[in-house]
Amino acid sequence: MSVEGKVVVITGAGSGIGRATALRLAASGAIPVLGGRRSEQLAAAVAEIEGSGGTAAWRATDVTRREDVDVLVGFACERFGQVDVLINNAGISPTSRFDALRVADWDAMIDVNLRGVLYGIAAVLPIFARQGSGHIVNVVSTAGLRIVPTMGVYAATKNAVRTITEALRQEAGSTLRVTEISPGFTATELASSMTDDAARSATQHRMDELALPPDAIAKAIAFAIEQPPEVDVGSIVVRPTAQD
Repeated sequence: MSVEGKVVVITGAGSGIGRATALRLAASGAIPVLGGRRSEQLAAAVAEIEGSGGTAAWRATDVTRREDVDVLVGFACERFGQVDVLINNAGISPTSRFDALRVADWDAMIDVNLRGVLYGIAAVLPIFARQGSGHIVNVVSTAGLRIVPTMGVYAATKNAVRTITEALRQEAGSTLRVTEISPGFTATELASSMTDDAARSATQHRMDELALPPDAIAKAIAFAIEQPPEVDVGSIVVRPTAQD
């Protein structure tokens, strides 16, 4: 049970859960390849990993562009000779009431949270087929388990990914592992993507009140990855004990 030597591509890796996961996996001997839109954050995370004796790389990536995701995965494969795990972590949450009619925000969530995941799956499946092994980890949300006002489109995108994950797991056969991780309130920058002032304020208040550190989710992701090849951890829910 080890992640040592595994090449792990992570989207949305410049901060929050993605960054925490890269640091945790690298400390255990994995080789994270970080993708995200903010180059300075990615470079800083890789520098921290390398400063601690680990190996990592990064590439600027916008998951709404399929070619960007293809390039990220191809870069990892070319640089390190393989890709063992893809963590589809990139996500945004500009939530609001439906009658606010923030259609551009709906489109953005669909593009990042749903299409971005599909682009990641499309990029790695041919590689995993050639290798005869691979692992896809999709980060979803407890927002899809308990539906509340203002979270309708966000929860819908996450539940769409939950459905995709289960269908892919059933299609995968014995050589591909598929996992979904559902974080509850976690101290990330997710609220910063919210364009509705009331929703952003309420979410940030809840985060300040009870949010888990991102490393709590990183531990769950690491647990799923480090299992033996014949063990497929299908779903993990991680939420603060105080979350309703």
